[in-house]
Order: sequence, then C-alpha cells, then structure tokens
Amino acid sequence: MPMMLNPYFTFRDTAEEAMTYYRSVFGGELTISRFGEYGAGDGPAEQDKVMHAMLTTGEGLVLMASDTPDGLDLTVGDNVSVSVGGDDEAVLRRWWDGLTADGTVTMPLEPAPWGGLFGMCTDRFGIHWMLSIGDGTS
Repeated sequence: MPMMLNPYFTFRDTAEEAMTYYRSVFGGELTISRFGEYGAGDGPAEQDKVMHAMLTTGEGLVLMASDTPDGLDLTVGDNVSVSVGGDDEAVLRRWWDGLTADGTVTMPLEPAPWGGLFGMCTDRFGIHWMLSIGDGTS
C-alpha cells in the first residue's frame, strides 16, 4: 500500500452529518465504522458514534473523520489532524520518532483494535498527527 497523507477531522457527534455533506460536495465513496463495531467507546450512548469515516473520490481526494468520545475535550478550530498511513513500518516508525521528538505523545504507537499500529501526537510546532501502520484503513 502506498503512503497516504490526508486531513483527519474530529467532531462532537456530527461526523456522519459532516462527512455526508462533504460527499455531496466532492462526490466519492463514504465508509463509516462505529465505536460499537470494535467494542470501543464509553458505554451504550457512544456505540453508534463514528469511530472512523473515510471519503475517497475518483480525483484522489481522501478525507477522514471521527466523533470525539464524550470524555475527551474537543476545541473547534483545533479539531484537524494530519493522518499518515502505510505498510512500511520502518519508515513510519522513523517519522513517528521524528514527530514526537520535543513533541507530545497523546496516544502511544501501539496495536489498535482494528489491526495494525496506531498513535497520535502533537509535534513541537503544535501540529496534530495520527500515524497508522499496516491497518488497511488509511
């Protein structure tokens, strides 16, 4: 799988509505996975929330999004991350090490419930990053 770099939006309970809107604007295919499908989320109220949505267009545009669980903060205007994913673990781990140097790890790079490895960090310049290695969803 080639490396992908794309924006990742986070919402408070409106990820499906937003991604459906973006599909109406850009076209393409929208896939949605919910917290309940992976046994994630805090209780029954979060089972139908969007854990991961991906819109892919014929022109190569890829947008990703999720709902933020109720227990986590969300600040509008600070709710965009850069998502990087692929299968080359050595390269992606090197990038992870570089991005986390003098930065902040918000979720360690470790096995994810959907497969592969996943981690989140904020680099020293305040940019939010999400790295996926070998999970097939990027």
